[in-house]
Amino acid sequence: MTNAQLTLIQIDNYGPWTVTPNPRREMDLQTMQSRLFADLAQFIGGRGGYVFFTRFDNMVAITNGLDRTDHDLLQETIGNRYPVTISLGTGTDPSPIVALESATAGLQEAGSAQDGDRREVRFGEYLAEEQRTPEDVQIAHFDVNDATGKYTDQLNEFDSFIQIEQGYATLMRYLREEHGGLSFFVGGDNIISICPGMTEADYRESISHVEATAGVELKVGVGIDKTPHGAGMEAKHALETCRHDGTVVELGTHQDDVEVATD
Repeated sequence: MTNAQLTLIQIDNYGPWTVTPNPRREMDLQTMQSRLFADLAQFIGGRGGYVFFTRFDNMVAITNGLDRTDHDLLQETIGNRYPVTISLGTGTDPSPIVALESATAGLQEAGSAQDGDRREVRFGEYLAEEQRTPEDVQIAHFDVNDATGKYTDQLNEFDSFIQIEQGYATLMRYLREEHGGLSFFVGGDNIISICPGMTEADYRESISHVEATAGVELKVGVGIDKTPHGAGMEAKHALETCRHDGTVVELGTHQDDVEVATD
């Protein structure tokens, strides 16, 4: 059974800060957001976790393997390097969406995201080492079948983007509503999903739904491991099997930690 640890990362008082004392240049804000995400990715990724940008002022991380001390250090590091601070809410549950809801509720109870008095809140529970198992994290790595041939080399970039985003939006909603999974666009034609204990049939149904609804054909590699990094690498290897063999769904087995292509 999976047991996800999800952390909501929320920039404190960000909306008011962007217009105080005057509205700030948009490209300056975009630059800061991208640098903040890169630093979060380096910190959390270096400890075996994954982080996703969602709306940039709010980011979601799967943090199995990171404890309270890691979260303390993350807040301190960001507070020392940026003109903004972050609050962190963490929750655990076999269902990723339930874990995220728990993490979110803790921050909401502490005050609004635009409350000028709320600073560096840290709320939640963390999986103790004795609670962790090799099956805690299930990661699914989806990509679009022949995205280059169908979209990139045929359409202008904006229309290609629309097609891929429609597939992503359909998958995102379906996995959340049907299984409590969380899906995130990670660039190109790739989507990474944090899933509960789904079966091969569940993934086939998800892919069929996206094709029927959005007209986008997907394939997926799935990995299971104690950490997000381990599960993600297993999913990458499984996706390579899909590409090589022409299959739609591949469930990975524990393999050596070797990077592979992501086209």
